[in-house]
Amino acid sequence: MAYITLKNINKIYPNGYHAVHDFNLEIDKGEFIVFVGPSGCGKSTTLRMIAGLEDISNGDFLIDGKRANELGPREREVAMVFQSYALYPQMTVFDNIAFGLTLQGVDEDVIEEKVKKTAAILGLTDYLDRLPRALSGGQRQRVAIGRAIIRKVGIFLMDEPLSNLDAKQRVTMRSEIAQIHRETGATTIYVTHDQTEAMTLADRIVVMKDGYVQQIGTPYELYYNPTNVFVAGFIGEPPMNFIRETVKDGKIPFGENVIDLSHKLGDRLADYEGKEIVFGFRPESIELGKKDNAYQIKATVELTEMLGDNTNVYITAGEEKAILKVDPHDTPELDEVIDFSIPYENVYLFDSETEFRIL
Repeated sequence: MAYITLKNINKIYPNGYHAVHDFNLEIDKGEFIVFVGPSGCGKSTTLRMIAGLEDISNGDFLIDGKRANELGPREREVAMVFQSYALYPQMTVFDNIAFGLTLQGVDEDVIEEKVKKTAAILGLTDYLDRLPRALSGGQRQRVAIGRAIIRKVGIFLMDEPLSNLDAKQRVTMRSEIAQIHRETGATTIYVTHDQTEAMTLADRIVVMKDGYVQQIGTPYELYYNPTNVFVAGFIGEPPMNFIRETVKDGKIPFGENVIDLSHKLGDRLADYEGKEIVFGFRPESIELGKKDNAYQIKATVELTEMLGDNTNVYITAGEEKAILKVDPHDTPELDEVIDFSIPYENVYLFDSETEFRIL
């Protein structure tokens, strides 16, 4: 295991493109960190700088307190799992897993013992004589992971390893990766654009956008205490609902409904008079019907999606649209006018100009 420090890390390409801006992070030994964000946000570039596959333009990268900017990938003692599996098609599963140890000149008996132990962890014991083409996508990804973990390095790097799998395989592989991490205890950095993967795997999540870190925190912290509109909208499925309106007489409209912000802003209400504000609430934070200590909203049902354990209800209130998550037994009819309530404590307010959270 190793601990990693990134201080003011930047990546600037020769054409002047600034891909990563002042990235700062301390990763504890054995921690599982996930970089998440949309395509082009800089998460894979940051991972590649950690791996030594990209030069660091400026800033300090330390492994166990020692500067490692100039070290090559092999000297950093990292193992990387790529999106593409990168298996050798002419080699068996056994030989693919053993490849790194073979290059190091490890004794054959030791290699066989380690490969069999790794295969047992990954459920690949019965497939060691097969070629990659005879395996499913999930099995190939397990081989790629096996090739990484057999080396017993201190740092595992995973770059979108599940993106080529179907939905069912991704769920299975998520649990297997979590189990492998528990067994190996290695410091792991995992890149994904899928916030569900981030929430289910991470000890802490780094949310990125346009090369900047937006927020770092546990899944719970990011979900319940987002620092800005981007994080609030990116984390959660379906995403948080946002209403952008100008405050007038301490209130904002929600279609034909009126939202009295004094319940949330109190003495700070005057600071936002005449300014646009972002009113946010999560789809599952509502209650059907009229409730006390809550904003009461009347809206029309546009569409429903029955998902088994819940139903997504798409509603309109004037020009405003939102998604509600309700119990499937309470699914309303299309075009039905419904009442729902948003408890005061479940409302988020953001400054429209800075997009940072107010409350």
